[in-house]
Amino acid sequence: MEDGLHSSEESAWAGEEVEKMIVETLDGYLKELPYAEESVPHWINYICETVMKKLNDTRKPFKYIVSAVIMQRNGAGIHSATSCWWDATNDGVLTYVWPKEKSKDQVNKTMQCMVTVVGLEFGT
Repeated sequence: MEDGLHSSEESAWAGEEVEKMIVETLDGYLKELPYAEESVPHWINYICETVMKKLNDTRKPFKYIVSAVIMQRNGAGIHSATSCWWDATNDGVLTYVWPKEKSKDQVNKTMQCMVTVVGLEFGT
């Protein structure tokens, strides 16, 4: 049987792991695509479903919420906020804006994507 510390670490929110899943999904799917308004609903569904599948594949005891916004780069700004009241030790939220402006790789100049993942631990 596992000790409490080890099982707690396995079920704690892993923001770096979640960010890696988001980056892999966005880089693998949107990196080479030009913005196309008619495709955005499909892209958003694909991104949310793919990130959700990767999160579920970790088999951690969490309920997840994944949301995505894709916006054409045309000089307009976007503001977003998330507020949570929960167990800050095990629950978490991560918002990732893609592509990173200071990326060493070539960035997509036609669009930006913002993905937010909320993870709420549930007892077993």
